[in-house]
Amino acid sequence: MKHPFFKNYGPFKIASLLKDFKINNSVNLGNNLVVDIKDLQTAQKEHLTFFHSKKYQINASKTKASYCITLKNLAHFLPNGCKPICVDNVLLIISQITSKFYPNAINDDFDNTVKQIEKLNFSSKIKFGHNVLVGENVKIGNNCLIGHNTIIEKNVIIGSNCSIGSNVIIRNTIIEDDVYILDGCIIGKKGFGFFPNNQKNFRYPHIGIVYIGKNSEIGSGTTIDRGSMSNTVIGENTFLDNQIHIAHNNKIGDNCIIAGQVGFAGSSTVGNNVMIGGQAGISGHLKIGSNVQIGGGSGVIKNIPDNSKVMGYPSKDLRQFLKENK
Repeated sequence: MKHPFFKNYGPFKIASLLKDFKINNSVNLGNNLVVDIKDLQTAQKEHLTFFHSKKYQINASKTKASYCITLKNLAHFLPNGCKPICVDNVLLIISQITSKFYPNAINDDFDNTVKQIEKLNFSSKIKFGHNVLVGENVKIGNNCLIGHNTIIEKNVIIGSNCSIGSNVIIRNTIIEDDVYILDGCIIGKKGFGFFPNNQKNFRYPHIGIVYIGKNSEIGSGTTIDRGSMSNTVIGENTFLDNQIHIAHNNKIGDNCIIAGQVGFAGSSTVGNNVMIGGQAGISGHLKIGSNVQIGGGSGVIKNIPDNSKVMGYPSKDLRQFLKENK
């Protein structure tokens, strides 16, 4: 499937990729084409993927990718149809290769394609305030409202009956119908992805998007980063309070309620009907089940099963927390 927003500069021959990045591989890979780079779950034949942690061994064992950048001690988890490419630093190599496929996804400079909305063909179906700017490849549905000084940068799709507040910046985002984006939000910018280096930090390209489901609300001052390899997703009928940060690759389910100043590190998954109290922190690469309640100020550093109530730092069963803090 063609990427909706970023241009793919592939395909590339696998042998050429290995040569370009000085990768010595003991497995004979031939010289077939690699047409795209994807995560383990979405990768298909002729795609390249990566596998760097045992946390993802189930996904790795089911991947349909033809090639996988991985570690020697993880290669045996891959299916027979996926050829391993073993390296010492998986994330660094995969970021360099991703930059070759999608060089335009590395930086987020200001969008110089924007024009005053009055000069475009949106006036007949939406209402807007003063100084609204819209970039290229933007689609906006019927009966939408857009507030003052808002910038809808390139690569955005907004459904019908949406309300976008004032001083909002959106790019690389798909928003379904009946969504409210309150004042001061920044949605779809690249996440906090880089590799420290003594001379110069190496930036990780973010080729994912932000997807916001129907009938959701994003509170004032909230920042939602687009995904690095996969997408950042906000489910249907999910309400975010003010000043929340959702980092790259997080996937939040339907009917969730998240209070103010909650912070999510990258690549965690949240089920449906989850409630999170204010100022809680969710570490990265975790799985939070459905029907979970997390108390305000909690620090979540481990997976949480369905139907749990937790609180504290580190978060623990609510009854245990209350017993220890009488």
